[in-house]
Amino acid sequence: MQAQKKQITLEDIWGGTFRTEGLEALRSTKDGQHYTVLNQDRDRQVAAIDKYDYRTRQQVGTLLRTDPARGIPYFTGYTFSEDENKVLIATQVEPIYRRSRLGVYYVYDLQQEQLTQISERKIQEPTLSPDGSKVAYVDQNNLYVLHLESGELLQVTEDGQPNAIINGVTDWVYEEEFAFVRAFEWNARGDKLAYLRFDERDVPEFSMDVYGSDLYPFPHQFKYPKAGEANAVVSLHIHDLDSGQTRDVDLGEAYYIPRLQWMHHPDHLSVQTLNRHQNRLRLHRVDAASLETTLLLEETDAAYVDVTDNLTFLPDDRFIWTSEKDGYNHIYLHDTDGAELRQLTSGPWEVTAYYGYDADEGRIYFQSTAEGSILRDIYSVSDRGRGLKRLSQGTGTHQATFSADFSYFIDSFSNVDTPSVYTLHDASDGEQLAELQNNRELLGRLEGFEMAPKEFGTLEVNGYELNMYMIRPADFDPEKKYPLFMFQYSGPGSQQVANRWHGSNDYWHQMLASEGYIIACVDGRGTGLKGRDFKKITQKELGKYEVEDQIAAAKLLSERPYIDPDRTGIWGWSYGGFMSSNCILKGNETFELAIAVAPVTSWRFYDTIYTERYMQTPQENPGGYDENSPLFFADRLKGDYLLVHGSADDNVHVQNTMRMIEALVQANKPFEWAIYPDKNHGIYGGNTRLHLYNKMTRFVLENL
Repeated sequence: MQAQKKQITLEDIWGGTFRTEGLEALRSTKDGQHYTVLNQDRDRQVAAIDKYDYRTRQQVGTLLRTDPARGIPYFTGYTFSEDENKVLIATQVEPIYRRSRLGVYYVYDLQQEQLTQISERKIQEPTLSPDGSKVAYVDQNNLYVLHLESGELLQVTEDGQPNAIINGVTDWVYEEEFAFVRAFEWNARGDKLAYLRFDERDVPEFSMDVYGSDLYPFPHQFKYPKAGEANAVVSLHIHDLDSGQTRDVDLGEAYYIPRLQWMHHPDHLSVQTLNRHQNRLRLHRVDAASLETTLLLEETDAAYVDVTDNLTFLPDDRFIWTSEKDGYNHIYLHDTDGAELRQLTSGPWEVTAYYGYDADEGRIYFQSTAEGSILRDIYSVSDRGRGLKRLSQGTGTHQATFSADFSYFIDSFSNVDTPSVYTLHDASDGEQLAELQNNRELLGRLEGFEMAPKEFGTLEVNGYELNMYMIRPADFDPEKKYPLFMFQYSGPGSQQVANRWHGSNDYWHQMLASEGYIIACVDGRGTGLKGRDFKKITQKELGKYEVEDQIAAAKLLSERPYIDPDRTGIWGWSYGGFMSSNCILKGNETFELAIAVAPVTSWRFYDTIYTERYMQTPQENPGGYDENSPLFFADRLKGDYLLVHGSADDNVHVQNTMRMIEALVQANKPFEWAIYPDKNHGIYGGNTRLHLYNKMTRFVLENL
């Protein structure tokens, strides 16, 4: 007789029972034959950068280790200089926003065995010059350069001021939406720094109360441009270290400057600019000697053009570019003057990650959905666009980390049945050379728990074939009727239905399945990986087609004999909370319950870059903003609705939830709500997640 399996508990999920092991901070060395890993013992506050041989997987040395006797502190991050003679280490790191960090940083000279503290203060984004002789960094919105040998400190800018002028790092909205913080770059010779300056004096200020533990709360104030409001005025500057001169670069009508990258030529800087609508992207070459700018490429789209990190300059400054212009995201090769030489990949599938170019072999490495939109595989193709090779084996999600010379790659693989496995491969043909790490112990642990399979399929909705997964109770009986609980995110270009290992929400869904719920997730129109037209159909109407698809999917699923059409719920976080709110209001005949965590309730409250990319401004498109805002449909609420937010959410402000509460109160509608004090968009810290999921679990069990 089989032993009774345990049900998953929230304490298991948030207590680390199902945590997977990974390879931490792995870097290939320049020779391509070795890699380094940051090995940490957090309890003992000891860190080491250990070096391994790719071929033998044997440790061949320790490059740096915490050693209080020698003044080497515990560190949590590292980067090498280009010649690998120096290593920059991060200590006492604290987050500012999603990507920005403050920390105390040191440079360790591996040959001289000498440690240099960059600054007594906590600084941002320290970056070694290519020859390792200098380090540039930002301190209190100003850019500095430290000469490591002489100790001479050069202050490049002097006008930095909180909530006014920023030099060398990005403002809040660039960090969040263009996904970068460091806004300065060294040229190849290390004698010039290109940097961005943000003048945010005209940007409206957002203030949120921090309750803390003192007698009085205090306001946290920062510049946050909401849709239609003024953005920071961003300008490009080049500082010449030899002359000490800083010069301004005229880029014409450059509303946004989302990327800077020096070319191999030490005087040639590439700069990407966007108009406010983000539907015209230009790639410029700036000559740092003459300040002459040349337009290399212009890309336009009726909706918007995505900004990526895929631009790669080949040794002769021809370049690789990715574009959706043929209807799917693919790789193109361009000449030094910007002319398109050839399209290197094509087909009704997407390139999802670009890994790099091997100049010796003339091959390009990338990840794509060629095997199916819910899968990821690793490929190579020649720079002539020939000889496409699949390098990964096994159905699921593959991610690669290549050695510097592209002779090896480490594949991180998972699927719905396999937690992350790390394997070493020959990059020429994908042959597996060794297994580096697996999570079989976790699989063994899960044997003792009740787990129902996640079943993938498609659903024909509104004329489109939508990807779907479903989790049915382990003791599923087709003669019974089960409540349906749907999960989605639905934001532009996103994907929830993917063949990969479980996240924490998957375990929560398993727990609910054990309680007799059927869980379903449907990626509707507007989500990603199915081509440009499918993704961009929601342009100027966020929340229209996505909501129609969730309502239609719920109705279709409710026709199945084992689903109770009178017990249908939906939940989501952030964009998913915006969606679940709209679904229970506009789909009040279909949904009996909704949970919205940290939802947008009006796109008028969200930031310029994200919102205007998809909606243009509220002044241009008022109907698009208001006709799909749950604030205007509060009087339609019939079912059970739970609204949750963190009071210190710098991203989707708690204002969204407060306005939704007021709309529901004035419509005299009963609902449940919870505010988590001083918690950001992630709503975590201590027992916070456990408390939140306990609350959501009770809400589902009592009302669905």
